[in-house]
Amino acid sequence: MEIIISRLEDGITRFKLADSNPAFANALRRAMIGEVPSLAIEDVRIYDNTSALFDEILSHRLGLIPIVTDLTCYVRPEECSCGGEGCASCTAVFTMSVEGPGMVYSRDLIPQDPSARPALEDVPLVKLTKDQKVVLEARAVLSTGRKHSKWQPTTACGFKNYPIVEISDRCDACGQCVEECPRGILEVQGGRVTVIEGRVEECSLCRLCERACMNTGIGEEPAIRVTQDESRFIFVVEGDGSLPVVEIVEQGLKFFKNRSDELSEQISELSGGTRDEKSEE
Repeated sequence: MEIIISRLEDGITRFKLADSNPAFANALRRAMIGEVPSLAIEDVRIYDNTSALFDEILSHRLGLIPIVTDLTCYVRPEECSCGGEGCASCTAVFTMSVEGPGMVYSRDLIPQDPSARPALEDVPLVKLTKDQKVVLEARAVLSTGRKHSKWQPTTACGFKNYPIVEISDRCDACGQCVEECPRGILEVQGGRVTVIEGRVEECSLCRLCERACMNTGIGEEPAIRVTQDESRFIFVVEGDGSLPVVEIVEQGLKFFKNRSDELSEQISELSGGTRDEKSEE
């Protein structure tokens, strides 16, 4: 298996996964979405709320704010030495005290730990009129998207098979496929249709080019064929700001490896060690 990163920015990454299969690619996608831990507000203690929103709605909105997460500083409550009671190792505490008129934003959440702060400062929460106010305390804990979507560190995470575009000698360079291609990856050059250099990965596998070629009356088979490589995949991962996208990919791979090691150990125990002895021989 090989991973080649082709685009890396603060909130998004694009990489190629080679020498793999659809099952592993989908397992990696699911791991990045649902098994990578991040911080999210779980408990809210409201001391005063005279806004137009019920306490439950305001708490729900607070829970959806992505929180910058340092996985080296926090552990899950069930794994903490405090037994989940809520200490500095498993809980990030925020306070808020805002009085209207004006809009309440995520930046109004004051973190006790500056490293665990809202990833986005301009998330609107509630609009206050004159004399309305919100006073509360919120606690964020570490968990995964498998428990609730508010802990998902990704806003978009998907993959597609690597496209293969083949153009036969029957092509007469009529240009119909070039006009139909929605991604603009084809061009007429040297009396035939070719794929623009470096653009093949942009192919969406829609096969509109094949249909356009058939509409020219070329025969029973189009001169251009779009297929997909079953062993190569193009991933796009977009984060919500709680974790760097590179760390999301790394944590997803780490989870997959740990689960594979656990399965291997269980199989070895069930077989009574015969599997390891045969492998050594």
